[in-house]
Amino acid sequence: MMRYDLAVFIGRFEPFHLGHLTILQRALALSSRVVALVGSAEAPRTAKNPWSFTERVVMIEAALGADAARLTALPLRDHLYNENAWLAEAQAQVARVAGDAKSIALFGSSKDASSYYLKAFPQWELVEAASVPLLSATELRRRLFSQEPGALRLIEANVPGPVFEIIDAFRKTDAYRQTLDEFRHVESYRAAWADAPYPPIFVTVDSVVAHAGHVLLIKRKAQPGRRLWALPGGFVNEDETLRDAAIRELREETRLKIPAPVLRGSLRGQRVFDHPDRSLRGRTITHAFYFDFPFGELPSVRGADDAARARWIPVSELQNMRPCLFEDHFFILEHFLGAAW
Repeated sequence: MMRYDLAVFIGRFEPFHLGHLTILQRALALSSRVVALVGSAEAPRTAKNPWSFTERVVMIEAALGADAARLTALPLRDHLYNENAWLAEAQAQVARVAGDAKSIALFGSSKDASSYYLKAFPQWELVEAASVPLLSATELRRRLFSQEPGALRLIEANVPGPVFEIIDAFRKTDAYRQTLDEFRHVESYRAAWADAPYPPIFVTVDSVVAHAGHVLLIKRKAQPGRRLWALPGGFVNEDETLRDAAIRELREETRLKIPAPVLRGSLRGQRVFDHPDRSLRGRTITHAFYFDFPFGELPSVRGADDAARARWIPVSELQNMRPCLFEDHFFILEHFLGAAW
């Protein structure tokens, strides 16, 4: 007899490996149904998130075989600066499938600090699963992109057979080549700072320019995040203030014709965004500045410098742009423009 009506398993599954499979098999053995919440569901494709939500669901279902009939996989989006929003979304997704379930259990393994969320759902019984001594998803991704001798054999030894077939097929796609290029760029960037006497902390600026129901975005020309949409911004020079750096980068990347004094007078807010994992390049703290022009015709813009393109995007389109926005720029936009969505 099953101990639980419903089991919950939360993970990013980048990729789905044998450790994940072990936990899911235990959840299926003890529960009538299982819901897998697939994290970072709408994150852009990067070296940290190589596979889409749909691709990861295919991995899970392929690994489970016939047992997949008792599994429901649902997306769980990131909410980088709003933990309560993430918790609420997880609860809501489980409620979608719980029905009349009287006993719900959360399955997981407390492997490190990233497992803190296991204690964030006191309404569900926590079932700790023993960790399996295998390579982590982080280590598997590194081997996927490092192309070290024997890397493929290591991956094959740590993931279910059907998942390895999916990963091997992925290596032949344009998406893999694009992500591999980003991985190499980031590795080179980090190597350049490897001999620093202490881990470097980088300071950047970003500009949110709202104008008559639109926001100004650029399409990135270079790695990391090539071809993703982003806020105009960049690194701070040693001889300028943060605000001046934001205005300089804004004008350089978009050729926005609004004079600097007018921009300074239209500044409506600013905030620091400092999530430790916000950038693949390393610890990068950005200061975002919000400029608002409620009315008037949209000024002409043109991509320049590090921007392949600049464009005014209707605010109504931003909610659907999570998968194509660089780093944490969706959350920066959400902070300043959320009331308009």
